[in-house]
Amino acid sequence: MSDQDSATAGAARPDTSVAHNARVWNFWIGGDAHHEVDRRVGEQVAGMFPVIRDVARADREFLVRAVRHLAAERGIRQFLDLGAGLPAADNTHDIAQRVAPESRIVYVDNDPVVPAHARALLTGSPEGVTDYVDADVRDPDAVVRRAAKTLDLDRPVAVLMLGILNFVLDGAEAREIVRRIMAAVPSGSVLVLTHPTFDAEVGGAGNVTAMEFWNAHATPPITGRGRAEIASFLDGLEPVEPGLVPCSQWRPDAADALPVPQFGAVAVKPGASPTHASRMCPSPPAPAAGTHPESMIKQCLT
Repeated sequence: MSDQDSATAGAARPDTSVAHNARVWNFWIGGDAHHEVDRRVGEQVAGMFPVIRDVARADREFLVRAVRHLAAERGIRQFLDLGAGLPAADNTHDIAQRVAPESRIVYVDNDPVVPAHARALLTGSPEGVTDYVDADVRDPDAVVRRAAKTLDLDRPVAVLMLGILNFVLDGAEAREIVRRIMAAVPSGSVLVLTHPTFDAEVGGAGNVTAMEFWNAHATPPITGRGRAEIASFLDGLEPVEPGLVPCSQWRPDAADALPVPQFGAVAVKPGASPTHASRMCPSPPAPAAGTHPESMIKQCLT
């Protein structure tokens, strides 16, 4: 709780006179943590780009499917959620700890809107851990250093970057952020990514005008990118099937899911994974007299 408490005490007072992404996004997904200016700008953007509400819902549903897949099928027990935003239904810790109550989750954001709501992100299962870190993704070394107080960076971590790199306007800087954070976590770790696009074939052409309006009337400034540039964020990683696709079509619950102009991917850092090794280890035999069971477990994991 200490990170959240200090963040709340030291955070800048949110400016409620200008529409802000965290609150507008909360408005689009049906939350209640927004102000009149957020609703006004949100409605205007939705009028220019009606699919934006579908994008917001699809992004949230992708989070659920991706975290569920990682926790249930890949044995991931640690999650670093960058640009966590405001709490809503099915936060990362809710999804992960339903599968594995011992999961550890660190939320990271430097948005002055978020700390006041962060306590809702810290109400996880008693077996697990949830924490909040006030840090800027543009300082990845600080993010990693502070996350390491809660996460064991010698074991696989799912790094979540949902709708965050679109606020890093320089593409080279965005790639470097991904590279440095993924370099700090071990093989078997996973990058979970979503990013808006201008690509017309998935309905992104209207994003151009909508984002121009946003950048003139709201904060922080945003950009879309083409599929090829978004794919470059996955360099050196191994995408999980079906690869980089509209996030609504990444392992959808419904076979007829329509595309949205927001790409999503889950990609694994290659190499031997301690998590996978431990899952493949056969059940040890009953310990011999005088042998502590914990030593048998340690042998299996090493």
